[in-house]
Amino acid sequence: MTRGKAIKSADEMTFLEHLEELRKRIFYSLIIVIAAVIPAWIFSKDIFNVIAVPVNKYLPEGTKLAFTALSDPFFVYIKVSFLAAIFFTSPFLFLQFWYFVAPGLYKKEKKYVIPFVFFTTLFFSMGAFFGFYVVFPFTCRFFLGIGSNFQPVITINQYLTLALRVLIGIALVFELPILVFFLARMGVVTARFMVKNFKYAILIIFIIAAIITPTPDMVVQTVVALPMLALYGISILIALIFGKKKKEEKSREDTPAG
Repeated sequence: MTRGKAIKSADEMTFLEHLEELRKRIFYSLIIVIAAVIPAWIFSKDIFNVIAVPVNKYLPEGTKLAFTALSDPFFVYIKVSFLAAIFFTSPFLFLQFWYFVAPGLYKKEKKYVIPFVFFTTLFFSMGAFFGFYVVFPFTCRFFLGIGSNFQPVITINQYLTLALRVLIGIALVFELPILVFFLARMGVVTARFMVKNFKYAILIIFIIAAIITPTPDMVVQTVVALPMLALYGISILIALIFGKKKKEEKSREDTPAG
């Protein structure tokens, strides 16, 4: 998409043009993330100290996170810098995703760009904060409680890997309403379909909760599953409101962008 030129619809774009558009969006995203890594590196130690709060809270007094290789702290701070860069630039990243899928939308739907960026960023942030303040403390307390008879030697690499799995996993799961919005607009899912298959959704949600949370504690998994069920309910409303309209209504109200 270039300024000054008409935006082609998805039907008008060739396969190679789709690939070129994808390449362009990925390139822009990488540039902005890499640029954000530089200031994030300056605060990487402080950011890691914040990420380590849940485990430090339950470690025995006088115990710290450890590392086994000389270069471990350096690479951990690099990972932390990229993680922070992704979160801080997430509005721009979601905007690039919108630009990629925009050719497949109707002209009337393109006005949703600002709400889309706002709500994807909001749900992504909510998921990360929920994982950090609710799920992760439960996880740390569970594992350290089981190993209370032993001397814990938790490496910074192990801890950060676990943190990334939980925080990013839950943040992505919280994007369910946005995903349903697109699927409903394409006519892939409907509110009736989602209500009809609610019992299967419950099973899938608890399976996802078990995958995201590294602990077999049912309490922790339930804590993760409950907001996911709430998101599923919100998604039903979204599908009901924004679901694909009947063909005769669409042909009258929505004209593909040219």
